[in-house]
Amino acid sequence: MRKPIKSQSIPWHKSVRTRLLMIALLPMLLVMPLFGGVVIYNWSARFDNLLIAKVNGELTIAHQYLAGLKERAFENVQAFGASAAFLQAYNDGALPALIETQRQARGFDFLYYIAPDGAVITSTGGAVPENPARWPVVQAALGGTGGTEIDIFTHQDLTEISTALAERAHIPLVPTKAELPTTRSNETRGMVVHTAAAVPTTGGILVAGVLLNRNLAFIDTINALVYPEASLTEGSRGTTTLFLEDVRISTNVRLFENVRALGTRVSIEVRAAVLDEGRIWLDRAFVVNDWYISAYEPLLDSFGNRVGMLYVGFLDSPYRAAKARAFWLISGGFILLLALSVPLFLRLARGVFKPLENIVETISKVEAGDLSARTGLADTHNEISLVSAHLDTVLAQVQERDQRLREWADELEIRVKSRTHELQEANDQLEVTTKQLVISEKLAAIGEITASVAHEINNPVAVIQGNVDVIYEALGDLADPLKTEFSLVYEQVHRINTLINKLLQFARPEEFAGTVSSHSPNDVINDSIPLVQHLLGKVKIKLKLDLGDVGLVAMNRTELQQVVVNLIVNAIHAMPDGGNLHITTVDKSDGATKGVEITVSDTGIGMDQQVLDSVFDPFFTTKSSEGTGLGLSISQKIIFRGGGKIYATSKVNSGTTFKIWVPCVELEQPDLISA
Repeated sequence: MRKPIKSQSIPWHKSVRTRLLMIALLPMLLVMPLFGGVVIYNWSARFDNLLIAKVNGELTIAHQYLAGLKERAFENVQAFGASAAFLQAYNDGALPALIETQRQARGFDFLYYIAPDGAVITSTGGAVPENPARWPVVQAALGGTGGTEIDIFTHQDLTEISTALAERAHIPLVPTKAELPTTRSNETRGMVVHTAAAVPTTGGILVAGVLLNRNLAFIDTINALVYPEASLTEGSRGTTTLFLEDVRISTNVRLFENVRALGTRVSIEVRAAVLDEGRIWLDRAFVVNDWYISAYEPLLDSFGNRVGMLYVGFLDSPYRAAKARAFWLISGGFILLLALSVPLFLRLARGVFKPLENIVETISKVEAGDLSARTGLADTHNEISLVSAHLDTVLAQVQERDQRLREWADELEIRVKSRTHELQEANDQLEVTTKQLVISEKLAAIGEITASVAHEINNPVAVIQGNVDVIYEALGDLADPLKTEFSLVYEQVHRINTLINKLLQFARPEEFAGTVSSHSPNDVINDSIPLVQHLLGKVKIKLKLDLGDVGLVAMNRTELQQVVVNLIVNAIHAMPDGGNLHITTVDKSDGATKGVEITVSDTGIGMDQQVLDSVFDPFFTTKSSEGTGLGLSISQKIIFRGGGKIYATSKVNSGTTFKIWVPCVELEQPDLISA
């Protein structure tokens, strides 16, 4: 046994006081500054990521507005073409005036109609761009659909529509910092929201367009949606721009106080990423004369070419200033915290040593063998009193250890017995399953024997039929008085052959189940009755068939026959004292799928709900030694494999009803258009 711990002189550099001071001050003076730096760096990165996420969300809003503008343009043109007013004006020769009215009302810069004969009708009777069908959106309308895309119109295209449009599209290029060098001095092309829709009543098409060059109302609307009032920090401002390639053709970015930066160009870096590589830009970018948190996405025309960019962004400098203020605030707070915490710790440290000595003394008593020793320190709501309380609790728990160990041993023994019992039950179930599998193998062997016997019967039947033919031919005219008897012999021989073939198909269905062909379920039921006729004759069972005029099904014939025979046999077994067996067929749809429902009902002993819930489970049977429990399970798999359904309803002493639903054959529909 160890000797009790005694007080002794401890060097200052090994004392608890010195070590506590080192433990407290080193984290405050070394670890915490490093940790603070990491936190600030991580916060700064997260702050930047938050700004990027914000501008990405704003780009999504701008993109959705542009997409909505395109959808509304197509809906307006389509609705105009389908209106009664359009058809009336077309028939009355008043279409130009109506087109002009609709163009102004719906905000289009141009709107014209191309008749089926190629004639063009506009509001002024002017020209349209040469060969308008060269645009895919117009080609789609000529094909009967249409749509809205962004297309680039040349100066010549715009001039042919309207000289005012050509003048509006003209934008002088303004030298811009970090732009890609160019020899051009003007942008004369126009970016157009190009819409075309088929007019089903006349066979022509309507074509409309909205020029986005200098469309300040369009760009200001987007900016108002993306940057509503008070959505940005004080001092920042939101901007939105539409580019034709790298030229600003519509923007609220200011070049000077009241001058918009139309004609300025994007930086080389952004152009390469967005226009050349097709990527979305989400980062800081230099915009005209300042840095912005920016988002650019490429715009595609109806040919799939990148022809421009959509931009949103907000001024970066206020957020940088906010980050700097936050950094200095955190740093100053840390220094102030350090100045206050160090003296406070030095004062509190004096209340640590005496309780520690008391704890050490208690531990010495326990080591000496006194398990009843306790620290007995008052609760001063600090860590030492908490440790002291925990130590007293642990010492009390040690005294109870043996009793707890005995209780755990008893509980463990109970659990072992429980697990052993569960394993025994699982082993018993495995033995039952093995026996059932053996029965299944025996049934397969019986099927093989049945098929063999059927073949053996078939041979003498063939000999009988051949000899009867020889006798009939040998008798010649003398056989005429016996013609009825010969007919009966032939009929019975044919009946034997039919029964043998059906017995082979039922006993060895896998040899006949390779082909799925359309057939009537009524024929399957009629062919199944002879196979169970001998069972029906044993008891007083009245069979009633209500076979409706139903469609053809595509399920394998022999498999369907196997299911029907199994259900009939089960019904017969359920009526040992006789009863009624009712089989019906009727057309019935399952949602959008047409099918045939086969119902097999008996007036037998029925089943309770517990048995009914398990009737399709493999190896479940109520026939004791007479059944294997596989019939309904196999029947269910056959029906499911054929795309059908099978379910049962039953009531004790009132009978059982099985219903089979099988999909009908899909017949090809005639081509109404070609007809």
